[in-house]
Amino acid sequence: MRAFTYERATDPVAAARIVAAKPGAKFIAGGTNLLDLMKIEVETPTHLVDVQDLDLDKIEATPDGGLRIGALVSNTDLAADERVRRDYAVLTRALVAGASGQLRNKASTAGNLLQRTRCPYFYDVNMPCNKRKPGSGCAAIGGYSRQLGVIGVSDKCIATFPGDMPVALRLLDAVVETVDPQGQRRSIPIADFHRLWGDRPEQDTVLNRGELITAVTLPAPLGGKHFYEKVRDRASYAFALVSVAAVIQPDGTGRVAFGGVAPKPWRVEEAEALLPQGAAAVTARAFQGATPTKDNAFKLPLATRALASVIAQAKA
Repeated sequence: MRAFTYERATDPVAAARIVAAKPGAKFIAGGTNLLDLMKIEVETPTHLVDVQDLDLDKIEATPDGGLRIGALVSNTDLAADERVRRDYAVLTRALVAGASGQLRNKASTAGNLLQRTRCPYFYDVNMPCNKRKPGSGCAAIGGYSRQLGVIGVSDKCIATFPGDMPVALRLLDAVVETVDPQGQRRSIPIADFHRLWGDRPEQDTVLNRGELITAVTLPAPLGGKHFYEKVRDRASYAFALVSVAAVIQPDGTGRVAFGGVAPKPWRVEEAEALLPQGAAAVTARAFQGATPTKDNAFKLPLATRALASVIAQAKA
């Protein structure tokens, strides 16, 4: 790990201003992803701004019947909140499916949104990676790609977004709240928060330099039955090969989002209208235009089977 300087922030705008002004500066909260990447020199920040002292750790009701989740609410506290368990059960299920209890105790809401890919070539500093070093190439293209993306990728990068919680947030139409170094606040629909790779795979999100996540807002509850089906290589502490977040209503209609398949949580609203026709109809539309490799083509039928399992559970 390379040497770096460190300070603790006491105000969100001040924290944003410091990171914007200092080249190589980054925010840190729980550090469950950033510190790992620093140890292997994938991330090499010169200055860390610790935001853990900021008053961003509350879960509060909103006037329209939703919830406002502070950026520093831990995954454990969010999953255990009575209102989340009752009204947004898909979120609790997604959170509990991720990592381990110890990591969930430290991992924050904002940090979960900002996870970097787990592509093995991104983690190997001896291999070319456009996300790690723009313009160096993508070793995953033509390499081992079993865990990587099948849709929304580009000829510059085929990595996936690895998280579970944001897949549920995409299903729920969450909104990400931020503040910038000038104190300007904005609200970003979760659908627009993560970028497709295109020609700039090093840019994971639409955040500007120094922009700090302050909260995530959930709209009023959807009702229905909530599911989070995660298919992985082992039963715990593993990232999804394919995950399915779903809310199914009594009449068979609902919403569906997929994880482990794209650079962002993957939801195609037009495909949801096909839910009464079955899983195959939904996934055929949701993955229209998919470009899998020979190593990960299995993800497409796997997504269909995972969704079929969810639909069967909803009817039980």
